Amino acid sequence: MQTATRQPEQCAESLKALSDPTRLQIIEQLRAGPLNVGELAAAVDTTVVTISHHLGILYHAGFVRRMKQGRFVVYSLDKEVFIRSSRGAELIDLQCCRIEMAK
Repeated sequence: MQTATRQPEQCAESLKALSDPTRLQIIEQLRAGPLNVGELAAAVDTTVVTISHHLGILYHAGFVRRMKQGRFVVYSLDKEVFIRSSRGAELIDLQCCRIEMAK
């Protein structure tokens, strides 16, 4: 996600990573701040296994970062992908397009 322009295939892959309701719920929860898998599972009301699966997809697509804190892995949104526009809107910048997040 570092290049100035993206090929259509790469853009489509990024959009596919966002195309699942559970992944969108995870992103919504992470907008408030970093969380571990257990916290996300409770917030989204699903299993830890399901959250782990979806976090793997979001991580490999470049949407989330992970950091070890003690015995937990904490996930947060990638600050290069999730940006704030000059008018204050939160955006997902895929380089090929931008998606505005509802407040």
